[in-house]
Amino acid sequence: MKSFEVNFDGLVGPTHNYGGLSFGNVASQSNSQQASNPKEAALQGLEKMKALMDMGFVQGVLAPQERPDVAALRSVGFGGSDAQVIERAAKEAMPLLVASCSASSMWVANAATVSPSADTADGRVHFTAANLNCKFHRSIEHPTTSRVLGAMFADQDHFAHHAALPAVAQFGDEGAANHTRFCRDYGEAGVEFFVYGRSAFDSRYPAPQKYPARQTLEASQAVARLHGLSDEGVVFAQQNPAVIDQGVFHNDVIAVGNGELLFHHQDAFLNTEQTLAELHGKLAARGANFQSISVPRDQVAVEDAVRSYLFNSQLLTRANGSMLLIVPEECRANPRVWQYLQGLIASAGPIAEVKVFDLKQSMQNGGGPACLRLRVALNEKELSAVNPGVIMTPALYETLTQWVSKHYRDALRENDLADPQLLIECRTALDELTHILNLGSVYPFQIN
Repeated sequence: MKSFEVNFDGLVGPTHNYGGLSFGNVASQSNSQQASNPKEAALQGLEKMKALMDMGFVQGVLAPQERPDVAALRSVGFGGSDAQVIERAAKEAMPLLVASCSASSMWVANAATVSPSADTADGRVHFTAANLNCKFHRSIEHPTTSRVLGAMFADQDHFAHHAALPAVAQFGDEGAANHTRFCRDYGEAGVEFFVYGRSAFDSRYPAPQKYPARQTLEASQAVARLHGLSDEGVVFAQQNPAVIDQGVFHNDVIAVGNGELLFHHQDAFLNTEQTLAELHGKLAARGANFQSISVPRDQVAVEDAVRSYLFNSQLLTRANGSMLLIVPEECRANPRVWQYLQGLIASAGPIAEVKVFDLKQSMQNGGGPACLRLRVALNEKELSAVNPGVIMTPALYETLTQWVSKHYRDALRENDLADPQLLIECRTALDELTHILNLGSVYPFQIN
């Protein structure tokens, strides 16, 4: 039976803004308070989805969150009508209003961890929504994320959904941004690679000093247990604390993997040799020929990797078996990174091609091509059980492009978030979107 790795890209939300909310994310903090363009951001994301579809990849779309999140504001003491809640928050606690308007759910690499049926004990595809409890503006996402994923992958014969882990620091979970799966073929049993920043209960593990380590070992282990993964099918590795302190807030900012290949920076992991040896051994036991490409620090410094998002790229296998690297325009703009990539392609190694995409609106807020997609490996039967309304087609692309052009603003500043009309615009747009994608009622305003 044929299997696929489907990329479900996050649709950028109508309140896309540069709130500078993510401590430890250099791009997010550097562009705080600048004017954003939600319409351009959403169209840039849709163009990437269409391009991958046109290249023959199965491409899906994941709906954004309702923003502003009025319920979150009510939970911290703001009362009255929805308009009054927004007005009071703007006057008394603008940072909370900004947090409630964050469109960061577009980075669906953080939405959940996904294990394919070939790896799990019960032979179903398992999803665990990430609690994202390191940041308030992201911790409020998982209830809606769970409902949206449930509407997309509803067939219980093929799909299993788990609630987010306990919302405490010891189980900080950032989803697939710290999870990679390696395999010989997407439909065969593979090895799932969980990267964590710290241990919550064991002080022997070193921790970063400047920025928080968002993913814990304990959270990664819990997800592996929930998904029914075998010891032979998992590897846990610690991210280098020194690179977290340089702005590498997730593993997908310093490494990316696909199939039998890991593309990573020399300084990505704390114990690199041990990590690579364990991956090689466990994949060899499953018939896979694991390879790694280590990018030397003297060719690409960690600072260059963070600024260009070289590793926050998509590594895809084309129909002929060759690999394609999808990178943001910022990689071409960085002379050292671009020189390295030209040499990489000329080396005739496993990565045969590099394609560049303009994702400036997302990049300025701290997320590149890899942030925008959730990877789900599916066999033919499972793919046929996915809600067809969320699978990209030429017709859906045209419909969503028109939908964005109709509902999204082309400029948004912080003071615009205090406009109650923005909430009305967002709800009107999302209500229409649920009909386009055939999601049913997944948003609080549709349920309550």
